[in-house]
Amino acid sequence: MIPIIYGILAFAASLVLTFFVRRFSFSRGIVDVPGEGRKKHRGSIPLLGGTAIFLSFWIIFGAAYFFSEPSFWKTISARQIIGVFIAGAVLMIFGYLDDKYSLRPRVQVWGPLLAVAVALLFDVGARFITNPFGGILRLDTYGFGAAWMGIWSIFPANVVAFFWLFGTMYTTKVLDGLDGLVSGIAAIGGFLIFLFATITKYVQPDVALLAMIFAGSAAGFLVWNFYPAKIFLGESGSLFCGFMLGVLAVIAGGKIAIALLIIGLPALDLLWVMLRRVFWEKHSFALADRKHLHFRLLDLGLSERQAVLTLYLFSILFGGVALFLPSREKLAALGILIILMIILSVLTVLWPKKDKSCQK
Repeated sequence: MIPIIYGILAFAASLVLTFFVRRFSFSRGIVDVPGEGRKKHRGSIPLLGGTAIFLSFWIIFGAAYFFSEPSFWKTISARQIIGVFIAGAVLMIFGYLDDKYSLRPRVQVWGPLLAVAVALLFDVGARFITNPFGGILRLDTYGFGAAWMGIWSIFPANVVAFFWLFGTMYTTKVLDGLDGLVSGIAAIGGFLIFLFATITKYVQPDVALLAMIFAGSAAGFLVWNFYPAKIFLGESGSLFCGFMLGVLAVIAGGKIAIALLIIGLPALDLLWVMLRRVFWEKHSFALADRKHLHFRLLDLGLSERQAVLTLYLFSILFGGVALFLPSREKLAALGILIILMIILSVLTVLWPKKDKSCQK
C-alpha cells in the first residue's frame, strides 16, 4: 500500500502544481499559439506543463526517500537517483528555452543528448536484458577498460541504454500531438511497471515506488491536459515522460519488453514515418507533418478524445498482457503489434479522409 499512498500524494501535488505552472506560463507569455497545419487548438495554451510533473515527482519521491530505511533501496542506488534527477533537470532547462525561444532542431537535440550522457555517467544503464529464448543476456560482461574509465568500462550496456533512452524520449516527443495522449500513456506505463514490480516474481519494491510516484504525477497533470487541454506538456514534458518510462525499464533490467509494448505502436509509427520521409519523400526525417498515426486516426473520422482513448486502449492491452507473458511470448506480442501497425498504416492511407476542426 505504501507506493499507492505516495502515488496519490504525487497525483495531488501534480494537480496543484500544474495550476501554478499554468499561471507562470501565462505571465511569461510562454504559450502555444494556434496556427495552420498541426496546431488547430482554440486560443493560446500555456506550455511548460512538464515542469509540474518533474517537480511533483521529485518532491514526493524526496519525501519517500527521506522516510524510508536505507535497506529498502536494493535495486536503485543513490548514485542512479542523482543521475536521473540531474538528467531530468537538463531536460527541464532545454525544454524551457525551447518553449520560450523556439530553438532550432539542431539545438533542441542537445538537451536529450546531454540528459542521456548524464544518465550513463551515473550508471543508469541496461546491465542485462532477458533472453527471449531463455536465461539472461549480460551486457556488462564484455566491456573494456578499468572502473576508473566510468561509462566506457561497460560499453555494451551503455550502447543499449543510449539508443533506448533516446528512442523513448523521441517517441513521446513526436506522440505529443493530441491533448492528453502522452501524459495518459505515461501514467499507464508507470502504473503497469508498478504492477510488474509488485505482483510478478520479479518483486522490486523500490522500483514499484518509483513507478507509482511517476504514474501519479503524470495522472495529476492529465486532469489539466486531457481534451480540451488547459495546458500543454511542452518540450520538457514530452521528453521527460519518455525519459522516465525508459529509465524505469532499464534501471532494474528486464522491463524493456513491457515498456516497448506500452509505447510500441507510437514507436513503430515513428520509425515508419522517418523511413518514409527519407526513402520515399526524399527529405529530412525531422520535418514535421500530420502523417503520424494519431493524426491519421482523426482523418478517419475519430474525434480527438476517441483517438486518444483508442491509443490508451492499445497501451493497456499490450502492456497489460505483457505482465503475465514469458519472454518468448512477449516477442510474439511485439510481432502482433508490428502487424497491427502495418494494417493501421494501410487502412489510414486507403480510407477516405474526413475533415476535423478539433485537432491540435
